[in-house]
Amino acid sequence: MSERLRLMAVHAHPDDESSKGAATMARYVNEGVDVLVVTMTGGERGDILNPAMDRPEILENISQVRREEMDRAREILGIQQEFAGFVDSGLPEGDPLPPLPEGCFATLPVEEAAEPLVASIRRFRPHVVLTYDEQGGYPHPDHIMTHKVSMRAFDTAGDPDAYPGAGDPWQPLKLYYFVSFPAERFDALADVLAERGMENPFAEWVDRIKDRDRPTWEITTRVHCSEYFDVAHEALKAHATQVDPNGFWFAIPNDVVAEAWPTEDYHLVRSLVDTEVPEKDLFDGVREAVRV
Repeated sequence: MSERLRLMAVHAHPDDESSKGAATMARYVNEGVDVLVVTMTGGERGDILNPAMDRPEILENISQVRREEMDRAREILGIQQEFAGFVDSGLPEGDPLPPLPEGCFATLPVEEAAEPLVASIRRFRPHVVLTYDEQGGYPHPDHIMTHKVSMRAFDTAGDPDAYPGAGDPWQPLKLYYFVSFPAERFDALADVLAERGMENPFAEWVDRIKDRDRPTWEITTRVHCSEYFDVAHEALKAHATQVDPNGFWFAIPNDVVAEAWPTEDYHLVRSLVDTEVPEKDLFDGVREAVRV
């Protein structure tokens, strides 16, 4: 009996799946891989970042609006998607920072918050799991919590003594962190833009993030997926409350981006199969271990 490969991406909010690893998912869907996104929260406390959507009726129904946006993005990417059911923690601001809202995702015990993800892993049975690093990719409380529950779920989903009510045990074979915005990518893009005599809309943003204390992860795995960059952009635009279609994220044509950096990038954290880095495929070692 042959078995289809399965990939799970764990994200904090609706729209995260379309800004991190979307082209990778679209590529694997096209190749016949089953792909599931688990979204830990509903994004209820996210700011409206598109001026055209900053309207009273949107604010009043933000939970439903964000679910509808997620549905459109899911259809564009061709993936499966489910919500873990937790409440968005919001992004606290101020000095000192205010406490997080009572009962929100980031305030829960990791053991408790991991159980729905364990259940999703045992139900979907992924061979590969994608998630955030220890700082969440950027230090949003829900992203950091997503990292914590992903690690716990990966470590316990195969343990029959853990979460006995969450389904039959299943052990994923590989775990990766997203390496979504490596500095080298923006350096390469700046070079191509300069060669073409084009303005760099990311210059100011890159200068800001370079001042942040961010971990630098080795890129162990580069997935070539530039032919799906357009699909990823359409999925991101589906999250109309979160992105301005006239904003700088969409200012550079995707053929220029592809010339500079045609991959989406990952750091291999754990592998229960033999593989050698650098990799070009998230399923290196898995294809040999699983009959597909």
